[in-house]
Order: sequence, then C-alpha cells, then structure tokens
Amino acid sequence: MSRISQFFAGHPEGLQLQEFKLVTKEVCKLPSFFSPSLFKKIDVNSTGLVTRDAFVDYWVNGNLLTKDVATQIYTLLKQPYLNYLVQDDFKPLLQELLATHPGLEFLQSTPEFQERYAETVIYRIYYYINRSGTGHLTLRELKRGNLIDAMLHCDEEEDINKVLRYFSYEHFYVIYCKFWELDTDHDFLIDKENLIRYGNHALTYRIVDRIFSQVPRKFTSKVEGKMGYEDFVYFILAEEDKSSEPSLEYWFKCIDLDGNGVLTRNEMQFFYEEQLHRMECMAQEPVLFEDILCQMIDMIKPQDESYIMLRDLKGSKLSGSVFNILFNLNKFMAFETRDPFLIRQERENPTLTEWDRFAHREYIRLSMEDDVEDASNGSAEVWDESLEAPF
Repeated sequence: MSRISQFFAGHPEGLQLQEFKLVTKEVCKLPSFFSPSLFKKIDVNSTGLVTRDAFVDYWVNGNLLTKDVATQIYTLLKQPYLNYLVQDDFKPLLQELLATHPGLEFLQSTPEFQERYAETVIYRIYYYINRSGTGHLTLRELKRGNLIDAMLHCDEEEDINKVLRYFSYEHFYVIYCKFWELDTDHDFLIDKENLIRYGNHALTYRIVDRIFSQVPRKFTSKVEGKMGYEDFVYFILAEEDKSSEPSLEYWFKCIDLDGNGVLTRNEMQFFYEEQLHRMECMAQEPVLFEDILCQMIDMIKPQDESYIMLRDLKGSKLSGSVFNILFNLNKFMAFETRDPFLIRQERENPTLTEWDRFAHREYIRLSMEDDVEDASNGSAEVWDESLEAPF
C-alpha cells in the first residue's frame, strides 16, 4: 500500500492519465499502453482524475491485485455484461500503442494506415488465439495463447519489428501489400480470379473454389463471391504458415470434401489431379498419384494408413508439405527439389516460423521494389497518394 501511496503523493485530487501511466507499469505490472483502459474502468464518471482510494478500491479490493496477468487483462478489456472479448475490445489498446510506441511514430501522419495496422494486428490475434473461431475470445483461450508475452515484449522493445508475434509493422506491410496487389480495382474486396493470381498462380482452381465455398471459414465480407480484407488475412496466414494448428485446421476442412473428419484417398486424388495436369502443361515430369500417396503416408504416418485424420497431421512436422503437394505447385516443386536456400534458412534460424521467414523475404522484396519505383519517380513523396497505393 505504501508503494501505491508513493505514486499518489502530492496529488490528493487524483492523477491525470499521463501521470497514471507509471502506476499501470510500476504497480500493476501491465504494459503501459493499457493505461487508458485501466483509467477508464476506474474513472467511471469521466472526471479525468483517478484518486488513490478509487485505485485501491478497483485494483486491490476488487481482487485484481492477486489475479494472474491474463485475468487482469481480460477483466480490463471485456465489456461488463459479456464473458468473452470481441475484436472491438482491442481497439483502444491499439490506439494507445500507435500514439505512444516509438516504432510506430512514423504512422502518425497517416491515420488511415494506423487504422489498417490496428485491424491487421487484431485479425492476427484472433486467427491464432480464438481457436473456437467464434469471434468470442475467452479467458481460457487468452491463457493458452502467447498474446500476453507478445504484449509485454511490445512494451519493452523499441523496434516494433522485433515483436514478431502479432505486432510487427513489417508483417502488417507484407499482408497489406499482398492484398493490394490482388485487389486490382481497389474496392477492398477480392474474387476468385484475383486470388488465383496469389503467389504467382501457385494455387489450384479447386482449392480456391473450396476457400470461396467458405468451408474453412465463413467470410466476413457481405458481398456474394467476394473475400474481404479480414478473410484475406486468415487466408495468407494459413497459406504461409502451414506448420501452425490454425492452418492445419483450415486446409483440412478444404480437403475434407464430405466433412466427415477424415481425408480419404479419393479426396486427396481429387485435388492432386489438377496439380498433375499443371505439371504436364509445364512439361515437368509428372509424379503419379500412387507414388505421391505412398510418400504422403510415409511423411504423416497416420494411425490407419487408409485415411488421414486431423490428429495425424498435428502429430507430424511434415503436414504442411502434404497440403503443398495437393494444391500449391510452386511449394510442391521447392519441396521435391529440397531447395538448399530454404533448408539453410531453417537451420540458421530454427526459432522462426514459416510465416516469419516468408514475411521477412517478402518485406525485403517489396522494399526493393519501392526503392526502384522511387528512383524512377525521382524520389517522389510516397505518402502523398494516401490510399491510392499502400505506401
């Protein structure tokens, strides 16, 4: 209590938000960008001040002091009448982060991109943490995920791009630019023909059809036959990080044509047929399905060799490659040739996920393209065009 009194000494009328930030960080041990949320919970009458007694009443007498960090954060963010978090609950946090984090300061002159960054972070959080896929993030999900660690890391690290989980600006930039490249009419929606161009036409028509049938995930876009930005974020995370559980679940639903929870030989052959046809068109030596099926069974080692279940895939480190074999020709070829560049990258940074490596490569590529474009434009100010171009 004496530590609490220390921060309120000389302020009998209470602390303003700016002064209260130290209390959030030093007393509550929460990331500083939680200050406005905590302040608002205590200052119920919107006086603009929080007194020592009001703080003690909320934090100590309300039993938050003795709770674990996940429960504290969950209590602060959620609406009082709900027992879960919705995406909007995270918006005040992101607003504060964008206003105060040194690594995001350069975005302050472009509010539209601040908004896009905030949206993308929230979509990434829900993709990985809200495993039920309901849009209702529970306390149990929050405790099981790695979001709290990422938030604490974000608070301590000045270089936002070192916070690889959720908050990296570079990761946002890659996702947004990828969407922008496909969204040729810039109506913030993409259709099947747009998505088929993804990754240099890497995907088959059959898998794109399955994505647009909304089997792996219902689109949030309200326009028939169109995928919105949030839907695309889920797609790109699933496509570029096939080692993660959300991705395995996403693609399993796509291949499981009858939705009975098992992948049969016929279902896998249905998707592989198009790959085989594409190989023939490219004058590649085709790998027959019989051979590829044996290879996939060897890779996954399912409990029953006549079919593959989701738990079989989750128990294997090569599951992502099975999906690439079935519907991504470029990645299938890279896997078949055991691309030495990719193998070396994995050995050098074993802690990085597939997504981290992809985002890093793409960010460098996009930056180089921007540099070339700037040079050809006589270094015109890239921010002037606002939403005419991503950056």
